[in-house]
Amino acid sequence: MNSRLLPVVAALALTAAPALAAGGDMSVAMFLSRVDALKAKGPMALLSPDLKVLKSEGEAAGAAYRARLVAERSAGKPSSCPPKGATVSQDQVLSHLRTYPAGTRERTSMKTAMADLFIKTYPCR
Repeated sequence: MNSRLLPVVAALALTAAPALAAGGDMSVAMFLSRVDALKAKGPMALLSPDLKVLKSEGEAAGAAYRARLVAERSAGKPSSCPPKGATVSQDQVLSHLRTYPAGTRERTSMKTAMADLFIKTYPCR
């Protein structure tokens, strides 16, 4: 595992840009599998088309949760209460994804996982 590559992979995978978002339904298992495969490639991972795929999945998952949260706030029942401009680190995201049991990872989408992370990290008081 190349520890210098992890921030690049995770940052690209989790950058949120709603205009580019599409997808987000990749399972946590598939996402982690692809991240691990990229890390195993070392510096060659930067040339992999999987970077773009992971980036799109991360963008879509983030955009879906932002849209969901806007609707929930409008209804007066937000599922989380992140402060304005809140972010989570790539380590937090990957650690969170790895908390799902193996069987659950296959059935959990990145959209759901990102929502779960924000709900856990920024609960409403």
